[in-house]
Amino acid sequence: MSNQVRRDVFQAIADPTRRAIIALIALQAMTPNAIAEHFESSRQAVSKHLQILTECDLLRQEQRGREIYYQLEIDKMKEIDKWLNQFRKIWETRFNQLDEVLATIKSMGK
Repeated sequence: MSNQVRRDVFQAIADPTRRAIIALIALQAMTPNAIAEHFESSRQAVSKHLQILTECDLLRQEQRGREIYYQLEIDKMKEIDKWLNQFRKIWETRFNQLDEVLATIKSMGK
């Protein structure tokens, strides 16, 4: 009986190398070797990052002949964006309020 542990997507994207991999693959599907060329770490380290991103459903593999290509899973990225959007609205409201306070302070100083 296999107990597959699902990795947390936010822990996965917390790593700067994995974020860089996501940015690379967002432009085009790539093989593990092509991805590894962009990093100074070992091919095995890059493979581990790819495995984690795949387990989080951020990437998917596609077999093309003898090569495996990794591509971004757009629906999962939309899910992350949707979660972040709730905070984006709060931040924008607070920044707008701060702008109003600063404008008031500036006009009082004239």
